[in-house]
Amino acid sequence: MNSIPASVSLQGKTALITGGGAGIGRAIAEAYADLGARIVIAEIDPQRAQAVRASLAERKVEALVSVTDVREPAQVDALMAETDKRFGSLNVLVNNVGDFQMVFGSFEKTTLEQWDSLYAINLRHMFIVTKAAIPLLRRAPKGTSIINISTIEAFRGIPTCAVYSAFKAGVTGFTKSLALQLGPDGIRVNAIAPETTETEQVKPSALIKPEFRDNISRWTPLGRFGQPSDAAGCAVFLATELSSWVTGTTVHVDGGALAAGGFYRTPNNQWTNVPVVSDNGMGF
Repeated sequence: MNSIPASVSLQGKTALITGGGAGIGRAIAEAYADLGARIVIAEIDPQRAQAVRASLAERKVEALVSVTDVREPAQVDALMAETDKRFGSLNVLVNNVGDFQMVFGSFEKTTLEQWDSLYAINLRHMFIVTKAAIPLLRRAPKGTSIINISTIEAFRGIPTCAVYSAFKAGVTGFTKSLALQLGPDGIRVNAIAPETTETEQVKPSALIKPEFRDNISRWTPLGRFGQPSDAAGCAVFLATELSSWVTGTTVHVDGGALAAGGFYRTPNNQWTNVPVVSDNGMGF
């Protein structure tokens, strides 16, 4: 019977993180780096790419940071070829890229162009990157890991982002089915579904009107918005031997929001699922 490792390590392993220049992606990249991994990052924004390149250099990490649009197969193939040349294989793939692209409101007012754009950034790119990475993952010793970053909105309705939510629900199906296909190859496939997290893309605390900020501690059971480090901790678990028998599942990194199922604490610390609402609480 195998025991729990005395220390958590990614020493000697190579991890590729898409969208690793900021937010959750960067937090994961830096967490993996601190555990000894070699890091490959695909980042579309040159300034963010330079910033994370400098951060990894400071940590004295062997890294390949590429300005790459993961929606473009040719660019992804080029990055995989460079990863192969530099490192020879891949142990961890984190499909982190995703964006609701400020497409919210009535579904009937959304356009075909918006659907296509949301598909490309939230699901299609995941197919492109994963397909290109599988040969490198197969070349590594068994125990490799694919981690797809989803959202808690894939597991509940969100009235203003129906199309975005649909594609994120697709991530769940892709994760489960791919886990079955790749299991015999020793490749585990899981997902992380964060609740609203403080990132460069979305800054929830800044959106809340000042008069409502005292309520933040009552909106989730654990009393706060997420931080990138929350998802990074989960990604460490899913990348290491700690999760060696975990595949085809999604970890909800949501402070208990999904479990609450619409229940909220009142100012006098009671629970209710019939809150009195007079404002959306946000400054837009």
